[in-house]
Amino acid sequence: MAQEWQAGRLDSDLDGVGFDTLAVRAGQHRSPEGEHGEGLFLTSSYVFRSAADAAARFAGEVPGNVYSRYTNPTVRTFEERIAALEGAEQAVATASGMAAIMAAVMSLCGAGDHVLVSRSVFGATVTLFEKYFKRFGVEVDYVPLADPAGWQAACKPNTKLFFIESPSNPLAELVDIAELAAVAHANGALLAVDNCFCTPALQQPLALGADIVIHSATKYIDGQGRCLGGVVAGRSAQMSEVVGFLRTAGPTLSPFNAWVFLKGLETLRLRMRAHCANAQGLAEWLEQQPGVERVYYAGLPSHPQHALAKRQQKGFGAVLGFEVKGGKEAAWRVIDATRMISITANLGDTKTTITHPATTTHGRLSPEARAQAGISDSLIRLAVGLEEFDDLKTDLALGLAAL
Repeated sequence: MAQEWQAGRLDSDLDGVGFDTLAVRAGQHRSPEGEHGEGLFLTSSYVFRSAADAAARFAGEVPGNVYSRYTNPTVRTFEERIAALEGAEQAVATASGMAAIMAAVMSLCGAGDHVLVSRSVFGATVTLFEKYFKRFGVEVDYVPLADPAGWQAACKPNTKLFFIESPSNPLAELVDIAELAAVAHANGALLAVDNCFCTPALQQPLALGADIVIHSATKYIDGQGRCLGGVVAGRSAQMSEVVGFLRTAGPTLSPFNAWVFLKGLETLRLRMRAHCANAQGLAEWLEQQPGVERVYYAGLPSHPQHALAKRQQKGFGAVLGFEVKGGKEAAWRVIDATRMISITANLGDTKTTITHPATTTHGRLSPEARAQAGISDSLIRLAVGLEEFDDLKTDLALGLAAL
C-alpha cells in the first residue's frame, strides 16, 4: 500500500509543474521503505511470487521487473525523468551515447533501408554508420546539415531515417529542426536528433517536430565526467522497438550510473546557464585575439545561424571551436601551452577541456571526410566548464601566447 500511495502522490503532484521540478522529482516511485532519495537497486534479478507470476512477467502479460538487462527500478526512474524533460512518451537508457545511436538505428532500420546523416556529426558516429551499419545492408548518404533542400534532394523511396546533431560537434552548426522534420515526414522518414550539446534544458527537439531524441548522458546530463551512459526518447511505438533490441542485445545502462545521472539532472539547468555564460564570454574574447582566425559559436552575432539559435534554443551551449593561424603545429602549441585546462576529448564536465579534433575526435575520418565536415588542422575545440571566467581567460591567453 505504501508503494501505491507514493506512486499516486507522485503522479498527481507533478501535473503541470516546471522543468526544474521535473528534473528533481520526475520518475521517482518510492518503495515501502519511504526513502527520500532515489533508491539504488544493485540487483541482477528479481524474485517472483510464484511460477505463474514469473511466466506472466516474462511474457509481458503483467508489468514488473524481470531481469536488470532491461528492467531495473533505478534505470526506470532515470528513463521516466528524461522522458518528462524531453516531452517524450518513453525513454530507453543505454550503456553509452554510441550505444544509444546503435540501439535506435538497429531497432528502427534494416537491410535495404536508406538513412541520411548530417556531414556535421561526431567522428565515431560517422564510423558507426559507414563501417558497421553499411555492413548489414543499410544504405547511408551524407548531407550538409543546414541545407533542407539538400536533404529533400537526397531522399529515396526507401529513406527511413534522418540523423543529425544540432548544434554540431565542434562547429556549432545548426539546422531548422521544424523545417527538416517536415521534409523527413513528407518522405515517410523519421527525424532523430542528437541533443547532447544542448540537453533538454536548452532545446527540446520533439516539441519542434523531431521523432527521436538521443543523448550521450556521459556529457552534460552527468555533468562531472564520472560515468558512461546514453538514452533514446520518443514515442512509445518506436521506443518499444528499442526496448526489444536492448532486451536481446544487452547494451544496458548500469543502475549505479543511472543513479549518478539522476543526481546530475537535479542541477542540469543551473549548470547549463553557467556553462553558457562562460562560453559566451570566452567566444567574444577569442574573437578579438590576433592569433585567432575564426570562432565557431552560435552565441556570436558573426555566426551565420545566430538568429536561428536564438529562436530554436534557450541558450547557445558550452562547446566552441576556434581556428588559429599556423595549422596543426600552431594548434598543438596553443593546447600544450595551457596550464589548467584539461587536454582531453571528453566534454560536458565542470572542468573545461580542450582538444584538437582533426587528430582526436575526428582522427579516424579520411582527410576528405574531415574537409567535408569542416574539421581543419588549425581547429581547436573548447568545452567550457564552470571555473572562474577570468582564470579560464588567463589560461587561454597563455596558450595563445605560444603562437
